[in-house]
Amino acid sequence: MSTPQVTLTVAEQLGLLPDEFEKIINILGRTPNFTELSIYSVMWSEHCSYKNSILQLKTLPNKGEKVLAGAGEEGAGLMDLGNGLGVAFKIESHNHPSAIEPYQGAATGVGGIHRDIFSMGARPVCSLNSLRFGNLELPKTRHLLKGVVKGIGDYGNAFGVPTVAGEVYFDPCYNINPLVNAMSVGIVERGKTASAIALGAGNPVFIVGSATGKDGIHGATFASEDISEESEEKLPSVQVGDPFAEKLLLEATLESIDTGAIVGVQDMGAAGITCATSEMAAKGEMGMDVWLDKVPMRQADMEPFEILLSESQERMLFVVEKGREQEIIDVLEKWDLFYAQIGEVTEGDSLKYHWHGEEIANIPAQSLVLGGGAPVYVREQREPAYFEEIRNFEPNKIAIPAHNDKVIKFLLGQASIASKQWITEQYDSMVGTANMTTNAPSDAAVVRIRGHKKGLAVTVDCNSRHVYSNPEKGCALAVAEAARNLVCTGAKPLGVTNCLNFGNPYNPEVYFQFANAIKGMGDACRAFGTPVTGGNVSFYNQSDEGPVFPTPTIGMVGTLEDTDQGHMSMDFKNEGDQIFLIGKLSDDIGASEYVYGYHNIANSPSPYVNLDEEKELQDTTLELIEKGLIESAHDISDGGLAITLLESAFPRGLGFQIQTPTEFRKDGFLYGEAGGRIVVTVSEKKSLEFTNFLSGRNFPFHHLGQVTGAFANIDGEVLDSIENYKAIHSNTLGERMTS
Repeated sequence: MSTPQVTLTVAEQLGLLPDEFEKIINILGRTPNFTELSIYSVMWSEHCSYKNSILQLKTLPNKGEKVLAGAGEEGAGLMDLGNGLGVAFKIESHNHPSAIEPYQGAATGVGGIHRDIFSMGARPVCSLNSLRFGNLELPKTRHLLKGVVKGIGDYGNAFGVPTVAGEVYFDPCYNINPLVNAMSVGIVERGKTASAIALGAGNPVFIVGSATGKDGIHGATFASEDISEESEEKLPSVQVGDPFAEKLLLEATLESIDTGAIVGVQDMGAAGITCATSEMAAKGEMGMDVWLDKVPMRQADMEPFEILLSESQERMLFVVEKGREQEIIDVLEKWDLFYAQIGEVTEGDSLKYHWHGEEIANIPAQSLVLGGGAPVYVREQREPAYFEEIRNFEPNKIAIPAHNDKVIKFLLGQASIASKQWITEQYDSMVGTANMTTNAPSDAAVVRIRGHKKGLAVTVDCNSRHVYSNPEKGCALAVAEAARNLVCTGAKPLGVTNCLNFGNPYNPEVYFQFANAIKGMGDACRAFGTPVTGGNVSFYNQSDEGPVFPTPTIGMVGTLEDTDQGHMSMDFKNEGDQIFLIGKLSDDIGASEYVYGYHNIANSPSPYVNLDEEKELQDTTLELIEKGLIESAHDISDGGLAITLLESAFPRGLGFQIQTPTEFRKDGFLYGEAGGRIVVTVSEKKSLEFTNFLSGRNFPFHHLGQVTGAFANIDGEVLDSIENYKAIHSNTLGERMTS
């Protein structure tokens, strides 16, 4: 072994602050050796320790009668579905790896999030993703998009879990630093879950899955720094995935848990063996002896610290009940997986790592984790300077277009609004045959639970421009839109996972964005009764060009009691059906694609949101669906009412004729993105019952018009055909990617 002499300079090179280096010396009562310093550097990195975010995260609601495993308790959140079932779900980022190696960065992001789910004993049933890229006219953006999409598709398709939903946005702020957030959802029977814990002195510790290599070393540290010109030199920090090995690991893990011989199990993701051993030991208030020379390796010249920090994919750590090792070995050999006993659980709190009989590191397990010795900070906040320009925004200075056709075609051709068909056709959305929304498009994806009438509705949502304009309101809007999407599908919102993508937390303006976004998220989740079950914080998403837009992606899961009766789609069904807007009318154009893109105004206020009104809208919509009073439902979001109507018109090629209210400015009413509004259609024979129901509740609604033939008509202005509008919407992204 040849390792550097430990100094403050070396500690700083590994990402530790001077005060943190002194704290390590105080914990150990001595200067750490290089292996120990490396362990602290990854476990105290932002990626693993959440040292700059945990105090904010603790303000989020995380309790509820249906919460079985809340934030920070296990590898993913777990909620009760009833009927003896639970749903495990989580979203995480793989932004930095995807910025320098988009294919493997995205692929291993998918693999890692699935492992978080099946390490709990849940079988993944679907995946989602939330992606952000820069200017699509740039060759680099197209390179990143192609690589990320292929990585997601290749891994998910081979692994055999359908990709059922997602979102993709484009903005120059993501030119250097794309965002790649992956979400997995799984189902488990109550009582068959596993915990990431080490218990029972003398119980053996097994490493299971792929052999360990040098890929991903210091990946957690790399994820805790800004993207720069030197980032490409850190390609070894990007992991390499193998979906076929992951499929074997999935089956072997679930079968091993079923034996009852597993005491604890944890995925080896960020920081690899270091993270898994320390977190499992700390959770069980135990220690471990770990023999690194026993680890199956695919490279012969690996040093102990490299083995400890490797983030090689498709690996698990099992703690097995002593005397039942052969039961687990039989399962692992059946699935042809590498395995080895690399340690055992011990009394006390010491993590002792050995190399050919020599103790090379001895660290208190609790000192590595949150709530133990890991540092916790609150950073300085300062209102962003651009807020002054937002306050000075004057909508009345924006001229109202005389005709709508040009605006509509512009919006349909914006990459963030245009159809993502070019992307989604590369994903297998039907493997497993549980996806119900391929032929019945709805605001959220619906996945049938095998053997049950019940189904899951799942979505990911965040308009980062809204959050940039007002972090608190914008994040509340993101939660509201996610809940609205579930409700429009007929599902009752259940719980939230989040992926919080922000710039450098040492930047006071970034930390202001983060803290206020958390406040908005907490308020919204409390209003909708959707506890936050976990997620991921991804700081340092910035480059020399500055931070990305604050992007707190919301993953939300809801339940449909009867997928045969309760599933609502977004498509217009019949000519003559009446079109209504339910919810408060608005002509708020702030932070809309219309203002930002069409009028080139970068800074304007975030759109209107009222959480009490949102909750009433959602409850009312669910009742309308339950009573069978509506034919379709689609919420108003990106691009405003005009885009919502067209998206409902496209599936069956039906048109619409509407009249806008004269008391509102026309462009704001058509293209504004205020929250709390849903477009529904009602058959003529149920129109009276529908209006009586809403009137009886004193709930706001407005009759817009009716579903017609093949053209769009707004205020008597006959626009283009639905077919021509659909061609723009469908072909824009593919044409730009192949031009």
